[in-house]
Amino acid sequence: MSFIAGPVPLRFKLVHGAGALAFGVKDSGFAFFLLIFYNQVLGMDAGLVGAALGLALIVDALIDPLIGHLSDRTYTRWGRRLPWLYIAPVPLALAWVLLWSPPGGEAPSFWGLFATCVGVRLLLSACEVPSVALVPEITADYDERTTLFRFRYLAGWGGGLLMMVLAYFVFMRGPAGILSADGYAGWGIAGALVMALSVIGSALGQHSTIAALPPSEPPPFRWRAAFAEIREAFSERAFVIFAAGALAAYVSQGLTFSISQYVNTFVWRFDATGFQLFPLVLAISAITMFVIVSPLHRRFGKPASAAGGIIISAGVGVVPYALMMTGVWPTLGSGLSTGLYFAFVIVSMTGGIVTMISASSMVAEIVEAFQERTGRRAEASFYAGNWLVQKCATGAGIFLSGQIVAAAEIPDKAVPGALSADSITVMVLLYGALTVVLALWTAWFLGRFPISRADHETRVARLGGKALDEAARADPDGSIT
Repeated sequence: MSFIAGPVPLRFKLVHGAGALAFGVKDSGFAFFLLIFYNQVLGMDAGLVGAALGLALIVDALIDPLIGHLSDRTYTRWGRRLPWLYIAPVPLALAWVLLWSPPGGEAPSFWGLFATCVGVRLLLSACEVPSVALVPEITADYDERTTLFRFRYLAGWGGGLLMMVLAYFVFMRGPAGILSADGYAGWGIAGALVMALSVIGSALGQHSTIAALPPSEPPPFRWRAAFAEIREAFSERAFVIFAAGALAAYVSQGLTFSISQYVNTFVWRFDATGFQLFPLVLAISAITMFVIVSPLHRRFGKPASAAGGIIISAGVGVVPYALMMTGVWPTLGSGLSTGLYFAFVIVSMTGGIVTMISASSMVAEIVEAFQERTGRRAEASFYAGNWLVQKCATGAGIFLSGQIVAAAEIPDKAVPGALSADSITVMVLLYGALTVVLALWTAWFLGRFPISRADHETRVARLGGKALDEAARADPDGSIT
């Protein structure tokens, strides 16, 4: 039984989505700033930074099934998910501050960075996994689930873009910009406040609707059962197909985001204005996604939208690099070069976000397929499985970006415009080739996702009818209301 029957009110969509601001803050920090901060600002080897971030992601991914399992089994008068959303945000905020203010203002050891990253990611998961697991509980409607994810993704991108605006306009607006150590500590504190307030505020806004004792007490927590449910999730054919496609999509996302500051700085040679406009470009992409994704799902379905989005993203995204390498691109660093590059980024990024939101929404439909097969619902376990794939893959993408930077032999504290042509060529060719291969892989699998709108609606109707039959058998006289 869903919390909301019929259309989900706009106020609720906004409040639920607001919790994803914290995820956007984290994504912006890890994807756009952390590698360049620890490598170029603090002087830590890029390969080591990439390895620490990648390893932290893998450890986090292995813990996520426990968080999902515990969330499914939380049994309180506030329901299964809300207690997590009240407890985790404050320690998350403290860990985030530490990440951007390392003791002594110097680069930590490999294991010091690894431990801090693990702490941040685990606490973020304790907020995000229960929150995302609410989506299939809130509504069973195929389109309303997409809409809830639209608002989550818009809020997530909003949180990330807010942090980019604060970086470029407030905390790192000096001559050295993001290559200066000044400002990162204050920027970290600002991000911590956004994280804590957004998650707690979202929980408070949903409280009156979802705070209720679960209909039945779950079985007790068992370590073996936590991972057994994830193994069972991977036995669901639809989830295996989804995971195979999402794996490549998440690797591509991690690679693109983590290497973007390098290509923006050393390949496209952004000036201060270029960096300040970059968040606006990403915002246009997110807003465009918000407008077009629901019509795309209604017209083509989620699998085709996901496959088409990644093909457009990669195909358009590599064009500027190809033109630059063949010598027909405007002067690098000029206003024309930056503006033209932004036009390609808007189209490419929009396609990529359409793929991600389509894939995330597809997971919700697997919940009912699993329920029909086993008689049990396990929302958080499926989303923990999604997180397992996402974090391992994103970690691989960040690791690859660190290795690309190392292979290109970009020195610590490099000067924009002074890199050798060979370094630029190596970075561009490796990045472009990986982008195309990963896009083809993603499209191949996500396009074959086996649950269509008709399949889902038929299954929900069957499950609803079965529930009514069971209720009638339990109460043949109709005395229970």
